[in-house]
Amino acid sequence: MKCRHCGSRLTLTFLDLGSAPLSNAYLTLEKLRSPETWYPLRLLVCEHCWLVQTEGYTGREVLFADDYSYFSSFSTSWLAHAETYVSKMVERFELSGQSMVAEIGANDGYLLQYVKARSIPCYGVEPTASTAAAARRRGLRIVERFFDVELALELKAEQHQPDLIVANNVLAHVPDINNFVRAFSILLKPKGVATFEFPHLPQMVRENQFDTAYHEHYSYLSLTAVERIFTVNGLAVFDVEQLPTHGGSLRVFAERLDEASRPRAPGVTSLIQQECAAGLKTRDYYLGLQRHAEQVKDDLLFSLIEAKRRGLKVGGYGAAAKGNTLLNFAGIRPDLLPYVADRNPAKQGKYMPGSRIPIVSEQHLQEHRPDQILILPWNIKNEVIRQLSYAHQWGGQFVIPVPSLQIIESRAAV
Repeated sequence: MKCRHCGSRLTLTFLDLGSAPLSNAYLTLEKLRSPETWYPLRLLVCEHCWLVQTEGYTGREVLFADDYSYFSSFSTSWLAHAETYVSKMVERFELSGQSMVAEIGANDGYLLQYVKARSIPCYGVEPTASTAAAARRRGLRIVERFFDVELALELKAEQHQPDLIVANNVLAHVPDINNFVRAFSILLKPKGVATFEFPHLPQMVRENQFDTAYHEHYSYLSLTAVERIFTVNGLAVFDVEQLPTHGGSLRVFAERLDEASRPRAPGVTSLIQQECAAGLKTRDYYLGLQRHAEQVKDDLLFSLIEAKRRGLKVGGYGAAAKGNTLLNFAGIRPDLLPYVADRNPAKQGKYMPGSRIPIVSEQHLQEHRPDQILILPWNIKNEVIRQLSYAHQWGGQFVIPVPSLQIIESRAAV
């Protein structure tokens, strides 16, 4: 395999999780009667540009299909994050009713709804029909296409150039990262700004976040790699913020390279130096995550087997993509985890890919009253624990699998 950015041959393995089905390909009852396609799930490192990437086995149209089940608005903490972001950007870049905002990967309109509420013209680009329809129900204009150079040229010709382009948790999801980034340099107004949020690779390494690896994530990003990719494709990074979201993310600010005028914040150089000092440009940096991932797998399996032997009732919460990675890597099936509850009606009544564990409503969790609740989306564990605080009524415990197994008494969480 060759690097998606620079074309160098890849030989350094970062993480090998065996094989797995597509993490967001939730199964209907009818599909349970059919075989699933599993693909090797292996992450490789480019030792030239230091882009970490998943081996590719299928196209974006298969990964992000019309019935895509991830809806951003079901997380209250993520909605609060989006609303705060809009407020900050409006103030910092003096956006008004004469401005234009676009979001790439607009999902169900979770963010653009706050732009629209301020009477700022906006539109979204979203390729999945299910989430695009939800965004339109909010009164938002959605272009139902994959974002690339071709679409950027069309939108520019139609005079839809934004003052601000938002790209939250989408940069890692694109197979042709050069084409994708180049499209921003085409679509942006001459003095426009683009912001990109994505999980930070060093945080993945430090916190053992191996379950963020799945086929829909083509890239695992450091600022070192991102700045190189941006520069080659016509964008200049001028600022960066470190965020707690998704287990530790970056928000990178960029402008057109041919119109660059904003001073480069000291934090950009400082963070790149920190990455380098941590060893990001050395082979040894990438050799420890495999062992930690296997330890989490072993500990979780032991815990679930022990709970079964003791006669404890166990349920899961959060039918998240990262949860599917963990369950399939560990070989967990309904005998150890009978169900996973989720608030998203689009997932309820379906089954987790690979493990084929039923997805139920939160009401089922309340009625079943499990002794232990396995929280799969550990990145929002505090939000989930608050949401499920009623488990203290029956003495339930919360099990957090990543970065290492942790069992929390629900009474302590009230």
